[in-house]
Amino acid sequence: MKLLFAKSMWEASHLALSQFLSLVRDEGYDATELYLPGRTETSDELRALHEGKGLQLLAQASTSGHTLAEHLESLETWYRKGVAAKAIAVNFHTGSDCFSIADNTALFRRAVQLEQECGVPLLHETHRGRALFSATGTCSYLEAVPGMRLTLDLSHWFCVHESDLTNQEENLTAAIRASHHVHARVGHSEGPQLPAPHHASAKGWLERHEALWERVIAARKEEGAAFLTFTPEWGPPPYMPVDPTTGEAVANAWDVNRWMHARLLDRFGRFP
Repeated sequence: MKLLFAKSMWEASHLALSQFLSLVRDEGYDATELYLPGRTETSDELRALHEGKGLQLLAQASTSGHTLAEHLESLETWYRKGVAAKAIAVNFHTGSDCFSIADNTALFRRAVQLEQECGVPLLHETHRGRALFSATGTCSYLEAVPGMRLTLDLSHWFCVHESDLTNQEENLTAAIRASHHVHARVGHSEGPQLPAPHHASAKGWLERHEALWERVIAARKEEGAAFLTFTPEWGPPPYMPVDPTTGEAVANAWDVNRWMHARLLDRFGRFP
């Protein structure tokens, strides 16, 4: 099994896409993770631009609207755009923490149907504000909807549960079993992003995340997956803390993501 590393455009949204793709290629990434609702290019243009740089596309989107019907429509719209762009997977912020369990379940069931129809993995990110904001709730949805696939972003759960999740082994096991993409950002009990994961003060949180990521690698390797994707995903202000007197970010998100990319390669290698 090969590890593929994707680069988010989150902290580089000011760049033209072609310039961003060149930087991503030159820094040794295998793919981008692009937020489709923020792009103006057609699916064919996205595919051609990535192929021209020798990169894969891991598409990202979110369901949106005020009703279940609107969320279902956006799910299908953005998934099909990702499929048309030849994305290796489409990662969604799905549903809402304000929706009923029945409505969120309907979204997940429709997602499984779409994936079965088109064959491209449709992933649901563990994310605050969305249906999968908690480890406990996610486990319940996984039980109710066989075939659901996750993007595991543990930083959100560390923050939501104000813990390193050592008391939720059953929920973690279920989530790891269903995880096919990892957002490699280090959170903590009071927030989703430690700005300096390389600092000694972050050591315990970093090692806890890495131990859980290693379990995802093992699970996918055991099932015979061809690859597993990781996206280092530190974001810019206001996600990145700022100095209150100057308004300047306390760390450069691109540099931290570069450090995380190198750390993952050193820790796990290309073919773990």
